[in-house]
Amino acid sequence: MKAFIFPGQASQFVGMGKDLYEGSQEAKDLFLEGNEILGFDLSKVMFEGSEEELKATKVTQPAVFMHSIVSLKTGLNEKPQAVAGHSLGEFSSLVAAEVLSFQDALKLVAVRAKEMQKACEENPSTMAAIVGLEDEVVEEICNSISEIVIAANYNCPGQLVISGSHAGIDLAIEQLKEKGAKRAIKLAVGGAFHSELMKPAEEGLKAAIEETNFNTPICPIFQNVDAQASTDPQIIKDKLIRQLTSPVRWTNTVQQMIEAGVDHFVEVGGNGKVLRGMLRRIDRSVESSAV
Repeated sequence: MKAFIFPGQASQFVGMGKDLYEGSQEAKDLFLEGNEILGFDLSKVMFEGSEEELKATKVTQPAVFMHSIVSLKTGLNEKPQAVAGHSLGEFSSLVAAEVLSFQDALKLVAVRAKEMQKACEENPSTMAAIVGLEDEVVEEICNSISEIVIAANYNCPGQLVISGSHAGIDLAIEQLKEKGAKRAIKLAVGGAFHSELMKPAEEGLKAAIEETNFNTPICPIFQNVDAQASTDPQIIKDKLIRQLTSPVRWTNTVQQMIEAGVDHFVEVGGNGKVLRGMLRRIDRSVESSAV
């Protein structure tokens, strides 16, 4: 059973998608349509922009989404039997499962990015990757800090991303290093995603989602908030809204997919290594490839 998986924010890089744009008329048409929907030249920023420009949430999210969808539509001639996406990647997975059209999904991604950036500006915040500690140790340290800081992305055994205020993240990094973390580094993201600091973004995204047509998926969608498979459009919508302030349970998501019969994962978009790297840490017995 083959599943398509899609990366989220922090998988962006300068030049992403340029080879696709130059090598395929279909890819070029998708990029141009994307620029038109967004109202700015996203492809120019993706191909020629600086790392700093790409880091802005309102740019990063559409960029990562566009790269995944162009890779999907130009690089794969088969239907998935299951899908999942890491954080923002969940929107890409909904296009692969034919729940959303490319156009509707990009519009929702643009709303999500705009609302999240606004929340980031209201509450300056960040995230950090913690490597080499048990999840329970990271959770314990986060819970002991009076500033806002939580375990946000359960990526794979020994790798967890924390999210919170700058003060909270700085304190957590210091204490987690003392506990023996191999690495504790801030990420190139615009704010504290998947934490209560994103609560202000919920209302705008919820309104946009409720106004958008969601079709019944052609395959199960394993969603971040509970790692369970969803096939009901209303449940998919509800979980997509909750995802903004809930942890990404990626380790459990992959485990649930394997339990459901997935034995081959195809990472679509990004550099093709981020999710596959996590996959190897979760279960080395399953096959993986990248597009």
